[in-house]
Amino acid sequence: MPLALLQLLTRSTVADLPSGVHLSLQILGRGRKEGREEILAARLERTVDVCSLRRPQQHCDYSVTKDTGKMSWRPTYRSSKFRNVYGKVGNREHCFDGVPITKNVHDNHFCAVNSTFLAVVTESAGGGSFIVIPVSQCGRLDSHYPKVCGHQGNVLDIKWNPFFENIIASCSEDTSVRIWEIPEGGLRRNMTEAVLELYGHSRRVGVIEWHPTSSAILFSAGYDYKVLIWNLEIGEPVKMIDCHTDVILSMSFNTDGSLLATSCKDKKLRVIEPRSGAVLQQASCKNHRVNRVVFLGNMKRLLTTGFSRWNTRQIALWDQEDLSMPIMEEDIDGLSGLLFPFYDADTHMLYLAGKGDGNIRYFEITTEKPFLQYLMEFRSPAPQKGLGVMPKHGLDVGACEVYRFYKLVTLKGLIEPISMIVPRRSDTYQEDLYPMTAGTEPALSASEWLSGINRDPVLMSLKEGYQRPNQLVFKAPVKEKKSVVVNGIDLLENVPPRTENELLRMFFRQQDELRRLKEELTTKDVRIRQLELELNNLKNVSPNNV
Repeated sequence: MPLALLQLLTRSTVADLPSGVHLSLQILGRGRKEGREEILAARLERTVDVCSLRRPQQHCDYSVTKDTGKMSWRPTYRSSKFRNVYGKVGNREHCFDGVPITKNVHDNHFCAVNSTFLAVVTESAGGGSFIVIPVSQCGRLDSHYPKVCGHQGNVLDIKWNPFFENIIASCSEDTSVRIWEIPEGGLRRNMTEAVLELYGHSRRVGVIEWHPTSSAILFSAGYDYKVLIWNLEIGEPVKMIDCHTDVILSMSFNTDGSLLATSCKDKKLRVIEPRSGAVLQQASCKNHRVNRVVFLGNMKRLLTTGFSRWNTRQIALWDQEDLSMPIMEEDIDGLSGLLFPFYDADTHMLYLAGKGDGNIRYFEITTEKPFLQYLMEFRSPAPQKGLGVMPKHGLDVGACEVYRFYKLVTLKGLIEPISMIVPRRSDTYQEDLYPMTAGTEPALSASEWLSGINRDPVLMSLKEGYQRPNQLVFKAPVKEKKSVVVNGIDLLENVPPRTENELLRMFFRQQDELRRLKEELTTKDVRIRQLELELNNLKNVSPNNV
């Protein structure tokens, strides 16, 4: 009888069994049949275990049928139109090759993209710089391509203005934030003069963020533990948020920009009212060390990435009105690279990309349990240093492209686009994939936002195409550069070397300068002797004529 039961079970498909269920059978037979029964039971149990590992986690519904009175198991599948999203790497002719990508170890993307330009922080000596390339100008980059090189220290972050595609902000180790206006068609020569030079931090500035609804409000976070709010219409800091006790790692705004979330090195997550600087909510993350935080659109939720107490990479979901405990925590893997979160509010998709990894995981976020639905994973052998994200109005809607990354591969000096595509048979406009999205028109002026007005972003439809707005013109004068003099040396003018290679480069540069000055001095000495001889000849000739 037990042997017949085992044979009946082995004929049934393993898909009818729930994942992760171990089948335990009691062997009642005796004699020769006992060995065969144990072998069949072991094979069946092993088959079930293997299938449970390959199958993604599903929510089970157990019910008892009226006819047989037996318990049946039904997996409840959640229908999603993004279940089959896949990543497509651009062809070689659509990549950017020969780019001297920075080797700075600062945890940032070092890349910013809009529908017109691609900006990348580059490796350079004697100050920080970044390049600006038109998105349509693919291929190999000239080694003498012009750069934006006005900073005296390494550039740590760059961000395009979300409303004006020729305006970019940068921050640096020289404690300054600068606003640049890129000419039409890109750079033709090195740019050293910024439209605005903003000084207010006492230490280097690591993170900058544009306000999501006002084109003239910029936030900067420095290593002096302060967040400064800049009004670019006057070129001055108008507010200061001084509630952090350590280095600020990341900043994120909600949809209308009325709330600011920050993650800090003091292991605390904060939700701040930016105009008053009041901390509305605060979480002490002991079990989940927060590195990055992002608002999840209008869901009133926050998502953070970090590490657990066992040093596994982890994500956590929070209620923005109650940070006493995370709603959900999920371990990702045991790698050590920082996890960068990217959230698409239009599709409610979350992308996770690890620094130094070659893969990008993506999930769908819901308001009901389990809140996070795993979709798929894009894999690549080349590790990524950072990622830039194309705004929605720059996507190819005809190809059903819902997201596009620009991946920095430092070892190859390569920047390759990665398109996230929803497979559809029709190439017509898919309205369910592209709802009304945040447009390129600011909803508020700087003075309106500072007065306390909140307004949602001005929405636009991608079906009608994208119309580029006029350039933003800053009327504020360029601010005078401050000087920090130590032992007679201006540290902002002459940034001291930090590594042996930088010290050697500075030494050889000074040797060349000394050699040039000696040659110039020798030339001037010869010229002085010639003039002295001519003067003596004139003096001798004058008496004879008399």
